[in-house]
Amino acid sequence: MAEKPHPVKVVYCQVCSLPAEYCEFGPDFEKCKPWLIQNAPQLYPDLLKGAEAKEGDQLANQLESAKLSSDATPSGSTPAVKQEEVKRLPGGKIKKKDKQEVIIEKSIRNRRKCITSVKGLELFGVKLSDASKKLGKKFATGASVVKGPTEKEHIDVQGDIAYDIVEFITDTWPDVPEAAIFFIEDGKKVPAT
Repeated sequence: MAEKPHPVKVVYCQVCSLPAEYCEFGPDFEKCKPWLIQNAPQLYPDLLKGAEAKEGDQLANQLESAKLSSDATPSGSTPAVKQEEVKRLPGGKIKKKDKQEVIIEKSIRNRRKCITSVKGLELFGVKLSDASKKLGKKFATGASVVKGPTEKEHIDVQGDIAYDIVEFITDTWPDVPEAAIFFIEDGKKVPAT
């Protein structure tokens, strides 16, 4: 008489709730990897090798950073250049730091009316709502804080006040140097000085 087959024991992933063999086809294999390495290493031997290599890389990075911090510079020489802290976005991309500069751009609407946009004042610690009120009072015109297409806020001032505004900004907010103010003319960035 033939032996009865034994039931197959299936291991289910605690992250995606699929059988562990099918995690790579699931919604997010990256989240499942740590669980698979711990609970089902026989199913994905490449992950185990990859995890060991990553741990080795992390140790090498830690040793390198410890070496940089422990280096003492002899007197009379320049200090060692420290690596900048880099902020990484969720996809692993590096986030660029915003340059501290104020950009003034003039745009024409309805062939006669001008709008002057001031971008970047918030990088110098200026509160945009207060700045728009001061600009509106100084130039006797409408000024408002507007969200741009990149979800960054800037100030729109009605009228062509592009060249008068530089002196007002440097006088009102001394933290903003004149060298950090630029105009956009014909699609090019031109210094205000």
